[in-house]
Amino acid sequence: MDLSESLIYEPREDSELLLQASLLEVREDDLVLEIGAGSGYVAKRLVGKCKLVITTDISPYAVKVLHESGLNVVRTDIARGLKRIFTLVLFNPPYLEIEEKLKKSFWEDVTINGGKHGIEVISKFLDDLEDVMVEGGRAILIASSLNEPYIFQEIEKRGLSFEIVRVANLFFEKLYAIKIYHKSGNLSDEYHFG
Repeated sequence: MDLSESLIYEPREDSELLLQASLLEVREDDLVLEIGAGSGYVAKRLVGKCKLVITTDISPYAVKVLHESGLNVVRTDIARGLKRIFTLVLFNPPYLEIEEKLKKSFWEDVTINGGKHGIEVISKFLDDLEDVMVEGGRAILIASSLNEPYIFQEIEKRGLSFEIVRVANLFFEKLYAIKIYHKSGNLSDEYHFG
């Protein structure tokens, strides 16, 4: 493995959780955007299950790997510059708060450091979601129990509804696959922990 490969987030339990939730949610007519696709672990498995898969990543190292694996990729921060056409948006963000003394380099930290309470990157994603997700679209976001209660407050603050669709219990935390969608009279605004 060369240095550039070590700077790409390797699939872990959170990647598998996003994949499981995505496979349950994806439809043949979906236009899918995976933000922060890293190695392409999820996106590669969705190709052929929907109309289109587009990936983004901020890392030039990840963009190179995604391109070489045959995926459609755009180098951008979250989804900046993309249009509102996507029916399914996926994101396994960095959701940990990394102490200053543990930080290494920008490209290493960008894959795991979610900022204060682990939700700064998630907040940017939620701010950009309306720009890329069509009315009636859905998003699947991975978050940690370490992000509570902030993650749910940030979603609600933006007038979006959500439900936890999958949970992975790890030794020191729970990981949540959170389905996010526009508020409607038909869906509950409550969330329940599994």
